[in-house]
Amino acid sequence: MASGVFDDALLKHIWGTDELRAIFNDANRVQRWYDFEAALALEQAELGIVPRAAAQEIAAKARVENVDLEAIGAEIRRIQHPLVPALRALQARCKSDLGEYVHFGPTTQDVLDTGVVLQLKDAHAVFLRDIKAIGKEMYRIAETHRATPMVGRTHAVQALPITFGHKCAIWLSEMERHHRRMRELEPRLFVGSLAGAVGTMASYGPQANELDRRVMKRLGLGVADISWHTARDRFAEYACVLGMIGATLGKIANEILTLQHSEIDELAEPFSEGKVGSSTMPHKRNPSTVEAAVAVARALRYNAALMLESMVMEHERDAASWRAEWRALPEACLMTGALLANMRYVLAGLEVNVGKMRRNLDLLGGFLLSERVMFALSGKVGKQTAHELVYEASMHGLEQGVSFEQALMRDPRVSAALSLEELRKALDPATYVGLAPQIVDQVLAQTRASRWLD
Repeated sequence: MASGVFDDALLKHIWGTDELRAIFNDANRVQRWYDFEAALALEQAELGIVPRAAAQEIAAKARVENVDLEAIGAEIRRIQHPLVPALRALQARCKSDLGEYVHFGPTTQDVLDTGVVLQLKDAHAVFLRDIKAIGKEMYRIAETHRATPMVGRTHAVQALPITFGHKCAIWLSEMERHHRRMRELEPRLFVGSLAGAVGTMASYGPQANELDRRVMKRLGLGVADISWHTARDRFAEYACVLGMIGATLGKIANEILTLQHSEIDELAEPFSEGKVGSSTMPHKRNPSTVEAAVAVARALRYNAALMLESMVMEHERDAASWRAEWRALPEACLMTGALLANMRYVLAGLEVNVGKMRRNLDLLGGFLLSERVMFALSGKVGKQTAHELVYEASMHGLEQGVSFEQALMRDPRVSAALSLEELRKALDPATYVGLAPQIVDQVLAQTRASRWLD
C-alpha cells in the first residue's frame, strides 16, 4: 500500500499522472540503468575492449523483465548500495562467464546519472506537448476575449478597465518564454556521464573519449565536456525551470480561484456532472482543481530549492547531496506533469462570465474611471490641478456614499470645465481599455510567427 501522495490511490491524481509515474517508476529506472550497461558493452565490443559474445549476451539480457525488482530492492537494503544488486541480477542472467563483463569500467554515478537523463528526456517530451496544448488554450481564450472588458486590479483592489483577452495574452506570452527555456536547455541537459570513479576516465583506457562518443550516440545523448559528478547545475537548472513553469500555472490557478469568489464571479473552473463541493453544503461548486494546482505549485517550488541545495558538493563525489536529488527531481517532474494536465483541463473548459465582468466595472459607481476624468480635465485646468480636483471629489464621494458623477458635478470647478455629457462619456468603462485589444493582436501575431504552438 502506498504511503505518500505520489502513489496514493486516493490522492495521486493531484500530484502526478500515470504517464509520468511510468517514466519514474522502479521498473523504468532499472531499465534505464540496463540501457546504459548494454550500450557500454556493445560499444566496448566494437572497440575490442570486451568480447563481442559478452556484449551481445549482456545486451540481450539487459531487460528489466528478466530480473526480480523486489529481490533487487531487498538486496539494496542489505548491502546498502543503490546499483550493485541490479548489476548482479543482470550478470546472473547471462550465460556462462559472459556476465563478467557487465559494468566494465563505469562508476555507479555514471550509470545512475545517465539513467536519470534518459528518464528526463522522456518526461521532457511530455512537458513540451502539454505546454503547447496549454498555449493553444490560452491563444483561443485571448483571441475570443481580446475586447471583453473587465476590471483590472492592482494591490487586490479595482484599478482601471482592461480586457480579459489582455490578461490571457500575458499568460500566453509567459508560457512561450517557458517553452523557449525548455528548448534552450536541451543541449546542456541531455548529456550522459562516462567519467569513471573520480572523473578522470582512467578505467576506460586510451579509447575513453571515443568510447564516450559512441555510447552517448547509441543512447541518443550528447557528450559532456568534463565530468559532472559534482557539477549539478544541469539538474538544478531543469528543476528551476520546472519550478518557474509551476509558478506560472500556480499563479493562473490562483487568479481563477480568486475570480471564482462568489462576490466576484467572473471565472469558474469546469464543473462536471457528479462533482461535489461540500459534504454538508450541497449547493457549493468549489474550485477544487485550481485549489489543488496552487498547492502543488507551492510544493514544486520547494523541490527546486532542494535541487539548488544539492549543487553544493564536496570533493569528487558527495552522496549526501547527490541523494537528495533522487527525491527532489522525480517529484518535481511528477508535480509538473500534474499541473500541466490539470491546468490544461481547466483552461479548456474555463467558464467566463462576461456579464458579471461588465457589471463589476460599475461596482465602484464610476470611481474606476478617475484616471480618465483626470486626463479629460488636464487639458483645461492643468494636470496637477486636475489630479487635486479628482482626488478631492473621489475622497468626498467615497466618504459620503455618492456616485463619482455626483461627486464631480458638486464641484463647480469641475462642472465649469466638463459638461455632463462629456463626463458621462468619460465614465463609460467599456471605452477605456487603452490598446488592450491591439496588444492582444500583437501577442497573437508573435505567437503565430514563432510557430511554437505548431
